[in-house]
Amino acid sequence: MAEKSILWFRHGLRLHDNPALNEALRSNGAQKTTFYPVFIFDGCSAGTQHVGYNRMKFLIESLEDLDKQFKELGGNGLFIFRGDPVDIFRKMRQELGITKICYEQDCEPIWNERDKRVENVCREFGIKTVEKISHTLWDPMKIIAVNGGFPPLTYQMFLHTINVIGYPSRPCETPDFTYTDFGDIPMHLHLQLGLMNGIPKPEDFGIYHEKTGSEVYMKWKGGEKRALKQLELRLAIEQDAFRNGTYLPNQANPDLLGVSTSMSAALRFGCLSVRKFYYDIHDLFASVQEILPNKHPYGHHITGQLIWREYFYTMSIKNPNYGQMKNNPICLNIPWSTPNKEDVLKWKQGKTGFPIIDAAMRQLLTEGWLHHTLRNITATFLTRSGLWISWEVGLDHYLKYLLDADWSVCSGNWMWVSSSAFEKLLDSSNFSIIALAYRLDPNGDYVKRYIPELRHFPRKYIHEPWKAPKQVQEACECIIGEDYSEPMIDLKRAMQINSNRMKEIRDSLIDNKPHVRPSNEDEIRTFFWINDDVSVKA
Repeated sequence: MAEKSILWFRHGLRLHDNPALNEALRSNGAQKTTFYPVFIFDGCSAGTQHVGYNRMKFLIESLEDLDKQFKELGGNGLFIFRGDPVDIFRKMRQELGITKICYEQDCEPIWNERDKRVENVCREFGIKTVEKISHTLWDPMKIIAVNGGFPPLTYQMFLHTINVIGYPSRPCETPDFTYTDFGDIPMHLHLQLGLMNGIPKPEDFGIYHEKTGSEVYMKWKGGEKRALKQLELRLAIEQDAFRNGTYLPNQANPDLLGVSTSMSAALRFGCLSVRKFYYDIHDLFASVQEILPNKHPYGHHITGQLIWREYFYTMSIKNPNYGQMKNNPICLNIPWSTPNKEDVLKWKQGKTGFPIIDAAMRQLLTEGWLHHTLRNITATFLTRSGLWISWEVGLDHYLKYLLDADWSVCSGNWMWVSSSAFEKLLDSSNFSIIALAYRLDPNGDYVKRYIPELRHFPRKYIHEPWKAPKQVQEACECIIGEDYSEPMIDLKRAMQINSNRMKEIRDSLIDNKPHVRPSNEDEIRTFFWINDDVSVKA
């Protein structure tokens, strides 16, 4: 009997290095496979349960790119549904005779219930299911097994474990559509199955762009083709860095104003294969090393941020409470203050009175993006260095608006920055937001871009506008407290109070709670993207 297969896209929105796609195209004997590429807006998949305009736009652009590619291959495009996958697959079995459903593994525990429900209905109706691993470099469950059945509690333990396993698999072969017939869905089934009419828009889901008063300077576009072009630009930058004897160029010299070459949004939605990215970088490094007189050590450090991504996935896979403080075995139960709605809103809207914080939060709302360094600064201000508000509040906001935010990595970042996990110092002192702002944005160009109220302020006061004399404020046409917010807190005093709070917590840790932490100071610098001239010590 001829196979009738579905590739159920969730993440993995691409054709290259897609083993689930190759499995869906696999022919069962001499007869061609009838193939249905499917995406379902079920209210949760691909992070659509809690999503802002830019994230939804990026997702829809990625689906549109797939739709065009399938049409160019002679198919009917991507079938986009809205509804419950269980109901849709049941009806597709009954009406179209579907025999197999293939999909990429979503390893995070938040997807377990969805996948189990689909597996149960497939078992009931005799549909074969095939899950393939390609969203991560390694199988997180294998890492845990090799580590003795527990996730590695430090990054160095994680590195040791993956070194035991060996390097990840290389990208799989290019999909072959030779023995494939593209399936079609009769018109009379469209309404019954919940098939959407064409490519939707964010507005179709009641999602609209939020106005912040800032212009959109950095425009992100989703899709596999766009991601592969972006990868070419990124590789050219990496090549120059390798030739100069360095790596991770954007970490060494953060550029807040230039066009970002980050691939994280494409990786998050699977428009770019993480294995392709990993091996393109490593193969490039090896080729450059062949012509350099002075060789540099090879290893995972070349793609350090990808390894941290794997680490956070592994830490979350058996922990359904990973994204919260309660009942989270690796997270300290820090007594954060009860969130004041007005204070939270000021932070979210970029009205704290601290320009580097406000510019970043407005950029997030406007563009859906922040440089990694700015993410850490805004998160530190919300939690341990400023407002003493739980990291859960920040996580919820980032998951809605940040293009590349996924549950595991974003939760891990927030736990680290708030000293709730992955961090051993439990310290709030000596992390001067103002000093860091002057180093990252010495002339205030970034601040002025996203806070037009401050566009006339001189460099001397751009990161501390409340210190400007009244006549300077008047000359700059911006009165602090009227045209731009006053500082919502005394930051120096707050940092001292919070430092004492952290010391009390640190002194009280007399039990053996598995508080995950960095192995050394170099890991802290790598994670925070901090150069050697900035202190991270108490």
